[in-house]
Amino acid sequence: MALHFDLVDLRLFVFIAEESNLTRAAARAHLSLPAASMRVKHLEQAIGVKLLNRESQGVSLRPPGRTLLHHARKVLGQLESLRGDLQEYAEGVKGHVRVQANTTAITEFIPPVLSAFLLSHPDVNTDLRERLSHDIVRAVNEGTADIGIVADSVDTAGLQAMPYRQDRLVLAASARHPLARKRALDFAATLDYDYVALHEGSAIHSFLAQAAARLRRPLKIRTQVSSFEAVCRMIAADVGIGILPESAARRHAASLDIRLVRLSNDWAARNLLICVRELDSLPLFARHLIAMLEADGHGEASPPRARPQR
Repeated sequence: MALHFDLVDLRLFVFIAEESNLTRAAARAHLSLPAASMRVKHLEQAIGVKLLNRESQGVSLRPPGRTLLHHARKVLGQLESLRGDLQEYAEGVKGHVRVQANTTAITEFIPPVLSAFLLSHPDVNTDLRERLSHDIVRAVNEGTADIGIVADSVDTAGLQAMPYRQDRLVLAASARHPLARKRALDFAATLDYDYVALHEGSAIHSFLAQAAARLRRPLKIRTQVSSFEAVCRMIAADVGIGILPESAARRHAASLDIRLVRLSNDWAARNLLICVRELDSLPLFARHLIAMLEADGHGEASPPRARPQR
């Protein structure tokens, strides 16, 4: 069966899913209600299944509708990326690389490599975004990110993954804090104390909040700041404790009166991976960036070609 999808139909269907209401979705798509209703009817007839449940309070998606929504968003997202990339070509830019990474990679490791890459590739732009590891894997799978840097605790099946760096999360406390005398402790033992945390949009904040939620405990956040340095300065001032990458914690502990305590949880020890859908299908400049990241992660002077592992 040959299926032909209209972009107007796909965009309308996304609006229907977001609004749970055909009238509002039609208005967002600049269609009359009868025209929108007819488009949905023709779409269902073409596919051969019902996509929506019509209810008194609006509409909801049936399982085939959820599948269509997933792919419609992917298609529309790729179309938007195509439009943006072609516009950049018109403006003289010859390439674009979309990178998503977790908090540790973005704040501690990527900036100097990305700076060197951009200097050596003046006609290439990059889009660097901070995300949780499982969201990054989904973005790479769906084609909305070219390169992902994730913790190895997530499932990267179906992607090509390459070792990048090792780091671990540690507890930081002021020298006067009761936990500062511990050699190691479980994350659960920290939840009785006030926290200094990064802002809610950061991947590490979301990760710790989820870890606390699995224990059915809240994070007792006393204040939120925007950088690891600010976290460490607040900790040194006895505002609270914090959890951050050991690389950042040791750098700031050299000049601040804070102590680092090992976390005994398995998830505290993290290997970072570079992941892509298919290395050989990436543009040459994107493969150059991966090679530079690998060389930096391995402490090499010159970048080798990236070595994918399935």
